[in-house]
Amino acid sequence: MSITATELKTNLGKYLLLSATEDIYITKNGKIISKLTNPFQERIDTAKSLFGILPNSASLEEAKKDRIDKI
Repeated sequence: MSITATELKTNLGKYLLLSATEDIYITKNGKIISKLTNPFQERIDTAKSLFGILPNSASLEEAKKDRIDKI
């Protein structure tokens, strides 16, 4: 989403909430001058990409045992 600096000043709270889910590009005189973003978005995207890669039969105990066996 792209907004003007004036729009950001007018509705800061709204854009702070929106920045939790999407990047907000702030423009001034038609040029992008800044980006408002969630600092944890990269972690969230990484975590989402990992969901479903483990088989349903995997267990925490087995994973711990495998790690200990490799040491």
